[in-house]
Amino acid sequence: MTTTLTAADGHILQAYTAGAEDAERGIVVLQEIFGVNSHIRDVCDFYASKGYRVIAPALFDRIEPGVEMGYTAQDIERGKAFKARVSYEEALKDIEAAAAALSSQKKIGVVGFCWGGTLTWLAACRSAAFSAASCWYGAGIAELRDEKAQCPVQMHFGDKDKSIPPSDVEAIRAAQPDVDICTYDADHGFGCDQRGSYDPFASELARTRTVEFFKAHL
Repeated sequence: MTTTLTAADGHILQAYTAGAEDAERGIVVLQEIFGVNSHIRDVCDFYASKGYRVIAPALFDRIEPGVEMGYTAQDIERGKAFKARVSYEEALKDIEAAAAALSSQKKIGVVGFCWGGTLTWLAACRSAAFSAASCWYGAGIAELRDEKAQCPVQMHFGDKDKSIPPSDVEAIRAAQPDVDICTYDADHGFGCDQRGSYDPFASELARTRTVEFFKAHL
């Protein structure tokens, strides 16, 4: 199901929603660079099955409405171009609009993947809307590692991820000793079953850890 959101700057965007409207707790799901595609909708449906009200804002609506891509080389280049045109400040406005749509929920978590993993870290640091955040393979986190989180944070990285070398993970660990950092013998995008880098074992373990993390903090 889709809904319409209005950000603080007046921008109107769409969002995918799942789960009972009267659920006690909510989760905002943040997309990769491929839009709110079937993978992100599947993630939303999974957390809805765990009893959460879930919403995934379409962060590329600022550039082009309804962007939804696959994982070809062409899609990757197109997604990178879209991402470059959305500032962190703009994305955070849209993320907070999604959180505001969960006003019926007592506590809200945020989980994101790839670009969304970086945005999840920023949301944990720059927004007071969230009570827990789970960041999956956010390549931009290392350069933002000195930000201060306002809620408990968990991070998931693949040891084989060329876009996030082990030195970046260690730099994050050193700067953020209170963050729960989990690593896996896997590549970037290991949590997406539509990608060649999908690793079912790592994906299931990271998902289980995320579920337990949200259960503890939401």
